[in-house]
Amino acid sequence: MASNHILGIDIGGSGIKGAPVDLAKGQLAADRHKIETPKGATPEDVAEVVEQIVEHFADEVDKNTPIGITVPGVIHHGVVKFAANIDKSWIETDADKLFTERLGREVHVVNDADAAGMAEVHYGAGKDVKGVVLLTTLGTGIGSALFLDGKLLPNTELGHLEIDGHDAETRAASSAKEREDLSYKEWAERLQRYYSHVEALLWPDLIIVGGGISRKSDKFLPRLDLRTPIVPADLRNEAGIIGAAWYAKNFA
Repeated sequence: MASNHILGIDIGGSGIKGAPVDLAKGQLAADRHKIETPKGATPEDVAEVVEQIVEHFADEVDKNTPIGITVPGVIHHGVVKFAANIDKSWIETDADKLFTERLGREVHVVNDADAAGMAEVHYGAGKDVKGVVLLTTLGTGIGSALFLDGKLLPNTELGHLEIDGHDAETRAASSAKEREDLSYKEWAERLQRYYSHVEALLWPDLIIVGGGISRKSDKFLPRLDLRTPIVPADLRNEAGIIGAAWYAKNFA
C-alpha cells in the first residue's frame, strides 16, 4: 500500500461508494466498493454503511491516514447546515465528529459537489485553468463548486438560485428531465436559461458539467449558446471519491 493512498467515500442518494485513491495520479487505486444507500438515510444508518466500506478496504489503506467523505449538503466546519435532497435529521449534525467517532480515525467531511470540483480542478477538465471555474453536477438536484485560480469558495449552492419564480434545480436538474419526460432539446432550453443566468452573475472562464448524465453530454451541451466554454467532467462518477480523498489529505 502506497503511503499516498487515501480512502475517499461518496454518499449519494442511491448508493454509497468508496475506494482508495492514488493522489499522485488522481485515480482510484482499487475497484470502488458500492453499497445501496439505506432507506431513510439517517446519519446513523449512513454511518453504518460507511463503516462497512472502510472495513472492505482495511487491508489496503493505512489506519493512520485520514478519510474523506462527501455529504450532499452544506458543510460548515464539519457540521451539516442545509440538506435539500437527504433526510432532514442531517441538519445540525456534526458529521466530522459522527464519522470520526464511529470509525475511530480522523475524518473530514465535504460537500459532494465541492469534492467533485476539487477532483476536476486538480486532475480533470479544470486542471491548470486560470480564473473562475464553475463545476455543476446535474442529478437529483444541481450541485455547484466555484473556484478562483484553483481555490475553492465552498458551499455555493447555485442550484437553488431562483430563476423565473422557480428553484433552479426543480426545473433544470436531470431529475426534472426524467420526471417530466423532456426531450434533450426541451431540457437544453431549460439548461440554457440556467447557465445564461449563472454566467451573467459570475463571468466564469470555464464551466464543467458533471453528474451521471454528463456521459451523454453530446446530446445537450452542443445545444447551448454561451459565451463561456462548457465541457463535460473528465472524472465522471469517480470525481466525488477522488475529491473527498484529496480534501482529507490537504485539509487534515
